[in-house]
Amino acid sequence: MSGHSRWSTIKRKKGAADAKKGKAWTKLIKEITVAARLGGGDANGNPRLRKAVDTARAENMPTDNIQKAIKRGTGELEGVAYEELTYEGTGPGGTLFIIEALTDNRNRTVAEIRKIFEKCGAVLGTSNTASWAFDRQGQIRLAKKAATEEQLFEVALGAGAEDLVDVGDEWLVSTGPSVVDVVRGALEEAKIEVKSSQLAQVAKNVVQIEGKDAEQVLRLIDVLEDHDDVQNVFANFDLTEDELARLEG
Repeated sequence: MSGHSRWSTIKRKKGAADAKKGKAWTKLIKEITVAARLGGGDANGNPRLRKAVDTARAENMPTDNIQKAIKRGTGELEGVAYEELTYEGTGPGGTLFIIEALTDNRNRTVAEIRKIFEKCGAVLGTSNTASWAFDRQGQIRLAKKAATEEQLFEVALGAGAEDLVDVGDEWLVSTGPSVVDVVRGALEEAKIEVKSSQLAQVAKNVVQIEGKDAEQVLRLIDVLEDHDDVQNVFANFDLTEDELARLEG
């Protein structure tokens, strides 16, 4: 598991995710709205919308909020038009970042993201500053109790998944970007409950960081993830167990 993923897991255990539920709902409403605008309001025929709705339900978002977001996306209700943007940058210790955002004002968002980078000892770059160091990959997460390793090998890999990894309290199924929905569908058809699925940017190689670099990188991630327009943050760093323990403390 990457340093970013492990740090996110630690934050969840410390309750940071619960404290930001309102912000998480705001981001999900944007994703639902965009998904409905691009692929229609029928979740059964729109995989991106179905994933967003499933995630929203897992976050205990009221059905009324979900339906209003869908209707804003399809034009049944008035709403803001969001634009999908990707930013790339370099961080402390030679780290690389890809940020996916949804915004109704690209000039405001890029200015704010640039300021965040500068305050955290990082530099917002141009296209291909970081993307060359990442591969697009489908990722499906399942609770450990959802299935055995043998069941997942049979169903997920049989449907086209590339890898299955034990990441502590979860299973992580990796797929090619074009088959993530096919594999998720096969798991659900086999009555195996899926926690989440997404298209992620996975680093080809990771940079080991520690000390001040690690503190600055994690601060950068925290501030970026706290920004209302930022949907996903991907980075190519890793932390030793000792460094994780120090930072957790």
